[in-house]
Amino acid sequence: MSRDEAQALARRVLGFATATESRVIIGTGARGNTRFAVNQISTAGDNSNTTVAVRSVVDGRVGSASTNRLDEAGLRAVVENSERLAKLSPVDPELMPELEPQSYQPGVGWSDSTARLDPAGRAAAVGRITDQARAAGLVSTGYLETRATAGAIANSKGLFAYDRDTDVALTTTVRTADGTGSGWAGGASNAWSSIDPAALGARAIEKARRSVNAVAVEPGRYTVILEPTAVGNLVQLIQGSINARGADEGRSFFSKAGGGTKIGEKVVDERVTLVSDPFDPETAGNPFTGEGLPARRVTWIENGVVKNLNYDRYWARKQGKEPTGAGGGFGGGSLRMSGGTETIESLVAGCQRGLLVTRFWYIRPVDPRTILFTGLTRDGTFLIENGRITRAVRNLRFNESPIFMLNNLEAMGRPVRVSASESGNAGAAVVVPPIRCRDFNFTSLSEAV
Repeated sequence: MSRDEAQALARRVLGFATATESRVIIGTGARGNTRFAVNQISTAGDNSNTTVAVRSVVDGRVGSASTNRLDEAGLRAVVENSERLAKLSPVDPELMPELEPQSYQPGVGWSDSTARLDPAGRAAAVGRITDQARAAGLVSTGYLETRATAGAIANSKGLFAYDRDTDVALTTTVRTADGTGSGWAGGASNAWSSIDPAALGARAIEKARRSVNAVAVEPGRYTVILEPTAVGNLVQLIQGSINARGADEGRSFFSKAGGGTKIGEKVVDERVTLVSDPFDPETAGNPFTGEGLPARRVTWIENGVVKNLNYDRYWARKQGKEPTGAGGGFGGGSLRMSGGTETIESLVAGCQRGLLVTRFWYIRPVDPRTILFTGLTRDGTFLIENGRITRAVRNLRFNESPIFMLNNLEAMGRPVRVSASESGNAGAAVVVPPIRCRDFNFTSLSEAV
């Protein structure tokens, strides 16, 4: 859907509105996926859809409704349903007025290479993994997902915003025929042209081969080399605590003892900077929030020091601040972490004894005040002795905070975009380096391969 088409549709919807204030959110586009198992494609699907969501304000009460019926009757009905629900709702004490028209920087998240990737192209990409695995006598599984969408926001005050973007993610797990060895590799991007399926397959195959005959190591605190995906799995968890309201109300890690927040305080190693930038091609995001507020580049932590917390419009007004314009924090999820010049090989070479971790999974919260999480290693965990990987080890459960991890930093490599979601979909854009850190806390062994 083009900008002009989205604007015309929004005007049609708003033309039916009688509420005090109304907002229309349009989402449209195409999604495709190909799933493979046992070295062959098992399912493939494509769908396209357009949804219209309406938010109505009637006398301080808010209602919402959505539809994918775009005929006149369907659009009229969704507005009427939204307004009817608003009248039934209690008064919202934190209601903010709709925004006046805004100016937006053009988005940078669209890639023709992703938008053009069709089922045949996805099948060919999967084949570059399955053919390698089959030739090696191994078993590959995985998931390839694409998304090419457009979104628009309009309101009764004349605001209109439009953007389109693409995402793609390819992940694969390769196992030995007897199921005792497992390796994983994955990539995510806005641009399909930046993903190399054959290289991902080769990496997963190598890890699967090396992970057989795993031995148990004693749980405890280890120096670890975390590959970029493992770093992304943990660093993105800071997002849930970066909001200003939780900090002001004393409910988060960013709350200061005795009141206030930790803005201006050093909380991690001085080499660490965390930034959200929706206009960085590697971390591209929407150029506006769900309310139509222009998005912007936000530095959350700079040289280890907290610089910003995420203020929504209501809390910003209450606290006398400017709203951040970062969606749910980290630019709606996107994040770039600073890095260094090391390679994974040199990070390993600098470790006397430790563990190399490919990725984490089944990550769950333990303590929000310290951002403590628990989870498991998966698909390639190896013992390092005297600067060399010597053998595979059984998977371990960890109890660790990304804040503690970033305080115990020893060295970093070059940041890369990773597939940091456990589900294998593109998820939010996360660009992070491999790292070496000390005293990473492993609490028990796992039977999982």
